Amino acid sequence: MSLNIVHLVGRAGSNPEIRYLDSGKILCKFNIAVNRRSKKEDQPDWFELEIWDKTAEIAANYVKKGSLVGIQGSLKIDSWNDKTTGNKRTKPLIRVNNLDLLTSKKDSESNSGSDDF
Repeated sequence: MSLNIVHLVGRAGSNPEIRYLDSGKILCKFNIAVNRRSKKEDQPDWFELEIWDKTAEIAANYVKKGSLVGIQGSLKIDSWNDKTTGNKRTKPLIRVNNLDLLTSKKDSESNSGSDDF
């Protein structure tokens, strides 16, 4: 038996970008900064999120840069050929199944534009 489950809590590093595809699907992408438990001086780890359909719309409407979110999803490795070099490139991202909005409206207003994670 194998499992591919990721649970993270972090702050949005950017405002979500939403795309409406010709197929009728909705795609939302943004990244989150997740602090490590070890030392406060450590730099956060960054994860790119891929969110689809109704959850994508919710993210686009309610998540802003600095918002605290919890996510549950699976790790996905995107791969493509670089247009300039022709080399194969890969990038990990998290395909989100569940999104929890953990920032209150008051906190969201005070965090907008903040670069502190």
